[in-house]
Amino acid sequence: MASGIFGIIAPHPPIMVPAVGGADADVTRASADSMEVAARLLASYDPDTVVVMSPHSPAVAGSFAIDTAARTSGSLGQFGAAQTAITCQGDPALAAALLERLERRGISAVDRASNAALRSGELDHGVVVPMSFLDPAGRWPLLVLSLSYLPLGTHVALGEELASAADDLGRRIAFVASGDCSHRLTHDAPAGYSLRGAELDATLVELIGASDFDGLTHIDPGLAEAGGECGLRSFVTLGGVARPAHARVLSYEGPWGVGYLTAIVNEEAVTAESGAKHGAAGFDESEIVVLARAAIEAFVRTREVLEPDPLVDPVFPPRAGAFVSLHRGGALRGCIGTIAPTRDTLAEEVVNNAVEAATRDPRFPPLTIPELDALDIKVDVLHEPEKCEFEDLHPRDYGVIVTDGFRRGLLLPDLEGVDTPDQQVDIACHKAGISPHERISLERFKVDRYA
Repeated sequence: MASGIFGIIAPHPPIMVPAVGGADADVTRASADSMEVAARLLASYDPDTVVVMSPHSPAVAGSFAIDTAARTSGSLGQFGAAQTAITCQGDPALAAALLERLERRGISAVDRASNAALRSGELDHGVVVPMSFLDPAGRWPLLVLSLSYLPLGTHVALGEELASAADDLGRRIAFVASGDCSHRLTHDAPAGYSLRGAELDATLVELIGASDFDGLTHIDPGLAEAGGECGLRSFVTLGGVARPAHARVLSYEGPWGVGYLTAIVNEEAVTAESGAKHGAAGFDESEIVVLARAAIEAFVRTREVLEPDPLVDPVFPPRAGAFVSLHRGGALRGCIGTIAPTRDTLAEEVVNNAVEAATRDPRFPPLTIPELDALDIKVDVLHEPEKCEFEDLHPRDYGVIVTDGFRRGLLLPDLEGVDTPDQQVDIACHKAGISPHERISLERFKVDRYA
């Protein structure tokens, strides 16, 4: 089971959260965008429990602290953003199983619930920041681990025992290694400047990019100390959990003198076990998605526009608006659609929008031939929109159309990270260039989504 455990390396600066950083949060846009990719993959993986190791959770120097709390919560109130809060179930059974395994292996560990100073059930910002991107609604139970100052090899052993404990209980877990890199990259850095800060971060990026988690345990302790590391123990533990771990670095940036690395581990576990369709042989796709894929293949390879036969399945309407969405590795790669039908048949609508999504979405360069083999395609067929009031909106069930004069913005339903009508309307308005507080009219619509 360990080789199938999905993992995320996540930075945790509160300023990255818009509610805290405001306009300054844009400085870490690369990290935030990478976390959105990780969030989509995590949702596809759909774990039973998310395990987070945070360098800022209450710790005991010579022991690991494991939280058996049945419920956990925390916010960014200390950073002026109490509205950014996480509340979710814990996983006391997995925590207890891990404590038992560590005791048998002779690894010192304590239950946070046994010591009031360890604040069982409280989430620190090292948990709240990444989870505000990955699971803001508290969808999955959360188990929090505190690192220790035991040797790095003992952190690997902790990861191995966690994977085994999850296997014993039949838990499908994901592991989030929360941690920043060097805190000493510039002269105004929080921990002061060190020439070795950049050296440390280059080493971390190189080793993780090469999936060399064993190499992390052999980093020169002098380099780690001089470079002002934060998340090394979290990263090492992830290597033990997800062994053998296959990593992909999504981004690295170093504003404010601190290095922020975002990476995903065992991405193949998402596609192999979640049933996601990436165009590989053996995956079944609905008729309408097969058509969209054929249209994209034909145009990207030969520049020819497919002339489709009508869709056979009577479930499809003769004509309708349709959106075609493309993803690669969990990241959006193109999305173009029509609110109302513009072609004589739905099949023609899908062919046109599929080609547009692949080659003319202004946010992305045209799709290339090498990208075709790893393309995940979804088609949304729109029902007729209906006028509505704000209280009629339900983001999981209905998409929204906002209109102000000639400006019109649309957002599809059931999108990851869009959980409230306020979020839904704000995003749709932003897409239409409509400023907050302008008068708008609302319509809602349902879709039939095909993959």
